[in-house]
Amino acid sequence: MTKKKEVQEESLEKQLWKSADKLRKNIDAAEYKHVVLGLIFLKYISDAFDELYAKLKAGEGDSSSEWAGADPEDKDEYKAENVFFVPQDARWTHLQAHAKQPTIGKTVDEAMDAIEKENTSLKGVLPKVYARQNLDPTSLGELIDLISNIALGDAKSRSADVLGHVFEYFLGEFALAEGKKGGQFYTPRCVVELLVDMLEPYKGRVLDPCCGSGGMFVQSEKFVTEHQGKINDISIYGQESNQTTWRLAKMNLAIRGIDSSQVKWNNEGSFLNDAHKDLKADYIIANPPFNVSDWSGDLLRKDGRWQYGTPPTGNANYAWIQHFIYHLAPSGQAGFVLAKGALTSKTSGEGEIRKALVEAGLIDCIVNLPAKLFLNTQIPASLWFISRDKACLVSTQNGNFRDRRDEILFIDARNMGHLINRRTRELSADDIQTIAGTYHNWRNPDGDYEDIKGFCNAAPIERVKELDYVLTPGRYVGLAEEEDDFDFGERFSQLKAEFESQLKEEAELNQRILENMAKVKVDG
Repeated sequence: MTKKKEVQEESLEKQLWKSADKLRKNIDAAEYKHVVLGLIFLKYISDAFDELYAKLKAGEGDSSSEWAGADPEDKDEYKAENVFFVPQDARWTHLQAHAKQPTIGKTVDEAMDAIEKENTSLKGVLPKVYARQNLDPTSLGELIDLISNIALGDAKSRSADVLGHVFEYFLGEFALAEGKKGGQFYTPRCVVELLVDMLEPYKGRVLDPCCGSGGMFVQSEKFVTEHQGKINDISIYGQESNQTTWRLAKMNLAIRGIDSSQVKWNNEGSFLNDAHKDLKADYIIANPPFNVSDWSGDLLRKDGRWQYGTPPTGNANYAWIQHFIYHLAPSGQAGFVLAKGALTSKTSGEGEIRKALVEAGLIDCIVNLPAKLFLNTQIPASLWFISRDKACLVSTQNGNFRDRRDEILFIDARNMGHLINRRTRELSADDIQTIAGTYHNWRNPDGDYEDIKGFCNAAPIERVKELDYVLTPGRYVGLAEEEDDFDFGERFSQLKAEFESQLKEEAELNQRILENMAKVKVDG
């Protein structure tokens, strides 16, 4: 009885994921994600097409209809309504009718090709991976049937909300399944939500010059919607150097109805080939790759973006910071993830650049993040918030904040979050609200901010200078009062037990691997 209740309460996307993952069989998660996400996207555009097709069809014989005289097969009718045109042999009903045939893989590949030919904005975006030998036609047919069951509400809500949410959920699950490689295209949802909730991008131009699968944009649009704003008040600009990841971003944005025409791909990346050279953004939200050593810095020694010092050729962290600042409007704000080492590093002039940023009054807030949030790295991370106008001399997009030129807010959130598995931590909605609320209370004129020992401190710039421009929050917030009686013996015993448990798990895993290898050898 209890088990039945648990199944009923399991969310739609979790049920779908479990079913889809069973069909994966021997296909690597990195490859399988394109199979599944491509089909979800095709279902989305087919649903939207079918909805408009039905209206056009009904209007053919009804002179009073706004669709009177319209041709349901006229591509321009769909273009006018920002709906993708889907040719007959690419429509979901056609694929579903052929799902049990051994040639279904070829049929889906041809459908993807046909859609790209009819919709120039999707050219080079859709996967054509369905006729590969390692994808069993029977499993593909079952996957099509599974996705066909996503049928809640009317066509519009089914496409925009349910399919969009499923797509986003699957992106996260594939990232977890891929581990380190998955983190290259996916920023954990809780980190994206925290950045967006702190920046509050209600209106203006939003830029992410290393946009991955587009999560920052999706969350920005969601934030505006949840706060009764107007989606059309935001315009997005992005760039991605990995073409496969760029394709995911284009699909992720299209399934949410977000205009991705200014989300560009080139394999040289934002440093060597800046796709938005003249853009001055109101908001920049980004998660650049940490500590990149091969960023072509030797070719850019005289670049105009390095207004606060030339970044070292062996690490791109301070190149990213200055790239963001270069693209900010006079009242613009940036929130981004960076390796924690950038808070203290003095290597190759990084300390001098950090000093220049502090003295220029650009750094607004630093948040120390918990460990294990990111899938692709165990490197400790922090959030930086930059403001071009801490004095609030220029009207901001969100209304005026108070003058914060003489302060930097430090938040130490290392002890927040909860483990969702042995290797991955997640911030809860309450955690996000606590951190974002602290920032807002400090920043806003009517906020009731107070320093909290061990958690947050509004440090005067003079204090930052005394500490040699080191920006580690722990240096400023101190220890929480309850930690004054910290029991080192108890904590040591706890860590020892955790370490021994981890060693035991790894030993068992290695034993299973050896047993499987031996079994394969015998079977062979």
